[in-house]
Amino acid sequence: MAVAVSRDLSVQVLEDQNTVKLTDRQQYLHDAKQRGQPKCIGVSQVVLGLMIMSYAIPLHFINHTEVVYLGVPWWSGLVFITAGVVAIILDKHCTTRTFQASLVVNFVSTVVSVIAVITYSVDMDKHPGASCVKNLDGSCNINFYTTLLTRGLKSFLLLFTMAQTTVSATLCFQLYRLKYTFGLYSFFTEAASSTSRTLA
Repeated sequence: MAVAVSRDLSVQVLEDQNTVKLTDRQQYLHDAKQRGQPKCIGVSQVVLGLMIMSYAIPLHFINHTEVVYLGVPWWSGLVFITAGVVAIILDKHCTTRTFQASLVVNFVSTVVSVIAVITYSVDMDKHPGASCVKNLDGSCNINFYTTLLTRGLKSFLLLFTMAQTTVSATLCFQLYRLKYTFGLYSFFTEAASSTSRTLA
Protein backbone atom coordinates (compact mmCIF):
# COMPACT_ATOMS: atom_id res chain seq x y z
CA MET A 1 0.00 0.00 0.00
CA ALA A 2 1.49 3.33 -1.02
CA VAL A 3 0.99 6.42 1.15
CA ALA A 4 1.79 10.04 0.26
CA VAL A 5 2.19 12.78 2.88
CA SER A 6 1.80 16.38 1.71
CA ARG A 7 3.33 19.55 3.24
CA ASP A 8 0.22 20.26 5.26
CA LEU A 9 0.59 16.77 6.82
CA SER A 10 -2.48 15.34 5.12
CA VAL A 11 -2.14 11.67 4.25
CA GLN A 12 -3.30 10.25 0.92
CA VAL A 13 -3.50 6.55 0.23
CA LEU A 14 -2.32 5.90 -3.30
CA GLU A 15 -3.46 3.07 -5.51
CA ASP A 16 -1.46 -0.06 -4.78
CA GLN A 17 0.02 -1.64 -7.91
CA ASN A 18 -0.35 -5.16 -6.51
CA THR A 19 -4.05 -4.64 -5.86
CA VAL A 20 -4.49 -3.33 -9.39
CA LYS A 21 -2.68 -6.37 -10.79
CA LEU A 22 -4.82 -8.74 -8.71
CA THR A 23 -8.01 -6.99 -9.82
CA ASP A 24 -6.90 -7.19 -13.46
CA ARG A 25 -6.10 -10.88 -13.02
CA GLN A 26 -9.52 -11.57 -11.53
CA GLN A 27 -11.15 -9.74 -14.42
CA TYR A 28 -9.11 -11.90 -16.79
CA LEU A 29 -10.34 -15.03 -14.98
CA HIS A 30 -13.93 -13.78 -15.14
CA ASP A 31 -13.53 -13.20 -18.89
CA ALA A 32 -11.98 -16.66 -19.29
CA LYS A 33 -14.97 -18.16 -17.50
CA GLN A 34 -17.29 -16.21 -19.77
CA ARG A 35 -15.49 -17.55 -22.84
CA GLY A 36 -16.48 -21.03 -21.64
CA GLN A 37 -20.07 -19.74 -21.63
CA PRO A 38 -21.45 -21.80 -18.75
CA LYS A 39 -24.96 -20.49 -19.46
CA CYS A 40 -25.04 -22.14 -22.90
CA ILE A 41 -23.54 -25.33 -21.51
CA GLY A 42 -26.03 -25.26 -18.61
CA VAL A 43 -28.99 -24.88 -20.96
CA SER A 44 -27.73 -27.81 -23.05
CA GLN A 45 -27.40 -29.92 -19.87
CA VAL A 46 -30.96 -29.09 -18.83
CA VAL A 47 -32.28 -29.93 -22.32
CA LEU A 48 -30.35 -33.23 -22.42
CA GLY A 49 -31.68 -34.16 -18.97
CA LEU A 50 -35.26 -33.43 -20.03
CA MET A 51 -34.83 -35.38 -23.28
CA ILE A 52 -33.47 -38.40 -21.42
CA MET A 53 -36.39 -38.36 -19.00
CA SER A 54 -38.99 -37.92 -21.76
CA TYR A 55 -37.50 -40.67 -23.95
CA ALA A 56 -37.63 -43.04 -20.96
CA ILE A 57 -41.40 -42.72 -20.49
CA PRO A 58 -42.34 -45.30 -23.19
CA LEU A 59 -39.97 -47.84 -21.61
CA HIS A 60 -42.37 -48.14 -18.66
CA PHE A 61 -45.14 -49.38 -20.95
CA ILE A 62 -43.15 -51.94 -22.95
CA ASN A 63 -40.55 -54.34 -21.56
CA HIS A 64 -39.27 -53.82 -18.05
CA THR A 65 -35.54 -54.36 -17.96
CA GLU A 66 -32.78 -53.30 -15.57
CA VAL A 67 -32.78 -49.76 -16.96
CA VAL A 68 -36.41 -49.30 -15.87
CA TYR A 69 -36.06 -51.18 -12.56
CA LEU A 70 -33.02 -49.12 -11.52
CA GLY A 71 -34.59 -45.86 -12.78
CA VAL A 72 -31.41 -44.91 -14.63
CA PRO A 73 -33.01 -42.30 -16.93
CA TRP A 74 -34.72 -40.59 -14.00
CA TRP A 75 -31.83 -40.13 -11.60
CA SER A 76 -29.34 -39.42 -14.38
CA GLY A 77 -31.72 -36.88 -15.92
CA LEU A 78 -32.22 -35.14 -12.58
CA VAL A 79 -28.45 -34.93 -12.01
CA PHE A 80 -27.98 -33.45 -15.50
CA ILE A 81 -30.71 -30.87 -14.91
CA THR A 82 -29.14 -29.94 -11.56
CA ALA A 83 -25.71 -29.53 -13.18
CA GLY A 84 -27.25 -27.31 -15.85
CA VAL A 85 -29.05 -25.11 -13.32
CA VAL A 86 -25.85 -24.66 -11.29
CA ALA A 87 -23.94 -23.72 -14.48
CA ILE A 88 -26.59 -21.12 -15.32
CA ILE A 89 -26.35 -19.70 -11.79
CA LEU A 90 -22.53 -19.60 -12.17
CA ASP A 91 -22.94 -17.51 -15.30
CA LYS A 92 -25.10 -14.96 -13.46
CA HIS A 93 -23.33 -14.94 -10.08
CA CYS A 94 -19.65 -15.83 -10.31
CA THR A 95 -18.55 -16.26 -6.71
CA THR A 96 -16.13 -18.72 -5.18
CA ARG A 97 -18.96 -20.81 -3.75
CA THR A 98 -20.92 -21.08 -7.00
CA PHE A 99 -17.66 -21.80 -8.81
CA GLN A 100 -16.83 -24.68 -6.45
CA ALA A 101 -20.43 -25.93 -6.46
CA SER A 102 -20.45 -26.00 -10.25
CA LEU A 103 -17.16 -27.90 -10.29
CA VAL A 104 -18.43 -30.51 -7.82
CA VAL A 105 -21.84 -30.93 -9.48
CA ASN A 106 -20.30 -31.30 -12.94
CA PHE A 107 -17.84 -33.87 -11.61
CA VAL A 108 -20.76 -35.82 -10.11
CA SER A 109 -22.65 -35.44 -13.40
CA THR A 110 -19.68 -36.87 -15.31
CA VAL A 111 -19.45 -39.87 -12.98
CA VAL A 112 -23.21 -40.46 -13.12
CA SER A 113 -23.25 -40.28 -16.91
CA VAL A 114 -20.42 -42.81 -17.16
CA ILE A 115 -22.36 -45.16 -14.84
CA ALA A 116 -25.50 -44.64 -16.97
CA VAL A 117 -23.59 -45.37 -20.20
CA ILE A 118 -22.29 -48.62 -18.71
CA THR A 119 -25.79 -49.56 -17.51
CA TYR A 120 -27.37 -48.90 -20.92
CA SER A 121 -24.63 -50.86 -22.69
CA VAL A 122 -24.93 -53.88 -20.37
CA ASP A 123 -28.72 -53.80 -20.60
CA MET A 124 -28.69 -53.70 -24.39
CA ASP A 125 -26.16 -56.53 -24.50
CA LYS A 126 -28.16 -58.61 -22.00
CA HIS A 127 -31.46 -58.15 -23.88
CA PRO A 128 -30.79 -58.56 -27.61
CA GLY A 129 -33.51 -58.01 -30.16
CA ALA A 130 -36.02 -60.82 -30.68
CA SER A 131 -36.05 -62.67 -33.96
CA CYS A 132 -38.94 -62.19 -36.32
CA VAL A 133 -41.47 -65.01 -36.08
CA LYS A 134 -43.92 -64.74 -38.97
CA ASN A 135 -47.64 -64.68 -38.31
CA LEU A 136 -50.23 -66.14 -40.65
CA ASP A 137 -50.53 -62.83 -42.47
CA GLY A 138 -46.75 -62.67 -43.04
CA SER A 139 -45.95 -59.96 -40.51
CA CYS A 140 -43.61 -60.36 -37.55
CA ASN A 141 -44.93 -61.04 -34.06
CA ILE A 142 -45.46 -58.27 -31.50
CA ASN A 143 -42.42 -59.29 -29.42
CA PHE A 144 -40.14 -58.44 -32.37
CA TYR A 145 -41.53 -54.89 -32.63
CA THR A 146 -41.48 -54.21 -28.89
CA THR A 147 -37.85 -55.29 -28.53
CA LEU A 148 -36.99 -53.24 -31.63
CA LEU A 149 -38.65 -50.17 -30.09
CA THR A 150 -36.96 -50.67 -26.71
CA ARG A 151 -33.54 -51.09 -28.28
CA GLY A 152 -34.12 -47.96 -30.35
CA LEU A 153 -35.13 -45.93 -27.30
CA LYS A 154 -32.17 -47.25 -25.30
CA SER A 155 -29.86 -46.39 -28.20
CA PHE A 156 -31.11 -42.79 -28.11
CA LEU A 157 -30.76 -42.69 -24.33
CA LEU A 158 -27.21 -44.01 -24.67
CA LEU A 159 -26.42 -41.37 -27.31
CA PHE A 160 -27.84 -38.52 -25.19
CA THR A 161 -26.00 -39.76 -22.11
CA MET A 162 -22.71 -39.92 -24.03
CA ALA A 163 -23.31 -36.34 -25.17
CA GLN A 164 -23.94 -35.38 -21.54
CA THR A 165 -20.70 -37.10 -20.52
CA THR A 166 -18.81 -34.99 -23.03
CA VAL A 167 -20.50 -31.74 -21.99
CA SER A 168 -20.05 -32.33 -18.24
CA ALA A 169 -16.45 -33.48 -18.60
CA THR A 170 -15.58 -30.47 -20.75
CA LEU A 171 -17.09 -27.97 -18.32
CA CYS A 172 -15.54 -29.79 -15.37
CA PHE A 173 -12.11 -29.63 -17.04
CA GLN A 174 -12.47 -25.90 -17.78
CA LEU A 175 -13.54 -25.13 -14.22
CA TYR A 176 -10.78 -27.28 -12.76
CA ARG A 177 -8.19 -25.44 -14.83
CA LEU A 178 -9.40 -22.09 -13.52
CA LYS A 179 -9.89 -23.29 -9.93
CA TYR A 180 -6.40 -22.79 -8.55
CA THR A 181 -5.79 -19.45 -10.22
CA PHE A 182 -9.20 -18.14 -9.18
CA GLY A 183 -8.80 -19.39 -5.60
CA LEU A 184 -5.23 -18.07 -5.27
CA TYR A 185 -6.08 -14.57 -6.42
CA SER A 186 -9.28 -14.39 -4.38
CA PHE A 187 -7.19 -15.30 -1.31
CA PHE A 188 -4.76 -12.47 -2.02
CA THR A 189 -7.60 -10.01 -2.63
CA GLU A 190 -9.25 -10.95 0.67
CA ALA A 191 -5.90 -10.48 2.45
CA ALA A 192 -5.40 -7.08 0.79
CA SER A 193 -8.92 -5.92 1.65
CA SER A 194 -8.57 -7.03 5.28
CA THR A 195 -5.23 -5.17 5.50
CA SER A 196 -6.80 -2.00 4.11
CA ARG A 197 -9.71 -2.31 6.58
CA THR A 198 -7.24 -2.69 9.44
CA LEU A 199 -5.29 0.40 8.38
CA ALA A 200 -8.45 2.45 8.01
